[in-house]
Amino acid sequence: MTKEMLDAFATLETEKGIKQEIIVDAIKAALVAAYKKNYNQAQNVEVDFDERKGNFKVMAIKTVVDEVQDDRLEVSLKDALEINKAYEVGDEIKFEVTPKDFGRISAQTAKQVIMQRLREAERNHIVSEYSQYQDELVTGVVERHDNRFVYVMIDKVEAVMPRGDQMPNEVYNPQDKIRVLVTKVGNDTKGAQIVVSRTAPDMVKRLFEQEVPEVYDGTVQIVSVAREAGDRTKIAVKSDDPNIDPVGTCVGPKGARVQNVVNELGGENIDIVKYEDDPADFIANALNPAEVIAAQFGEDEDEKSALVIVPDYQLSLAIGKKGQNVRLAARLTGYKIDIRPESQVEFVDEDNGNSENVGEENPADNEE
Repeated sequence: MTKEMLDAFATLETEKGIKQEIIVDAIKAALVAAYKKNYNQAQNVEVDFDERKGNFKVMAIKTVVDEVQDDRLEVSLKDALEINKAYEVGDEIKFEVTPKDFGRISAQTAKQVIMQRLREAERNHIVSEYSQYQDELVTGVVERHDNRFVYVMIDKVEAVMPRGDQMPNEVYNPQDKIRVLVTKVGNDTKGAQIVVSRTAPDMVKRLFEQEVPEVYDGTVQIVSVAREAGDRTKIAVKSDDPNIDPVGTCVGPKGARVQNVVNELGGENIDIVKYEDDPADFIANALNPAEVIAAQFGEDEDEKSALVIVPDYQLSLAIGKKGQNVRLAARLTGYKIDIRPESQVEFVDEDNGNSENVGEENPADNEE
């Protein structure tokens, strides 16, 4: 066991950065527990390690007393003086009590501890190295897939992409190179784990940061992203520089910048709208390409709801296919949006308190 163990210690220290004393202390603790369990011995034992020979020895610690009551815990002063005339009552003496077959137990225990420390080192290495990539785009290679995950190799580390993070319009084959967003780096019961995604809204944001220098340097800011991956995304942008058109900047010359993002996402439609501080204007922009006549807000500010009025002929466009347009606009703005055609909305004339139905002929117009 000696050479194998010393070689293992050296490898762990040079390749994994785990110092020998840390491993030895862990093995000592494990061997003490194993000794007590296998030999039903007292609690006054410890394990020593001979660095030169690479052997572990079990030592019983006994206290020097005048009269021995328990020979597992105590040694008489007379016997102690035969060992060394300097011993006095109250001193502690170590006696080797290593069983003959303890080598097998120590070898098994050492192997288990070393393997455990290796796993822990791998976990800590992955977490420390890849935590810097949290919420960032990386390129990986598809390794394999099953019913739950697509397994992606990033450098030499395996990441998982759960089903909900896989694009519905994409097929992932082994050796495919894909760009993914790192959404989680951490430990679980099975070890260190990196979780990646192609459906996360932040992936769109990171792609625009790569394609649009003004987004990367903060001249143009992406305020919010609402996404139904593989189909359609809306992003809201703004700039504090009045001379910069944030929408046009993200679209790029002849639409080149946004087209690069669309291509990366397999043809996913992307609507870029201008963020406005006025909620009514922001909601109107978010519902693009539909026209908005007016927006009325609920009295409960915490609920953040809005009644949006659109021309009758724009109703289906504002709602979108299967409600997608209004659904994305609601996520983008943070408001619960209720869309009504103008023919069904009663406006109040604040000057005289009278109300009239927009879209219906006002009888007062025919009195002349």
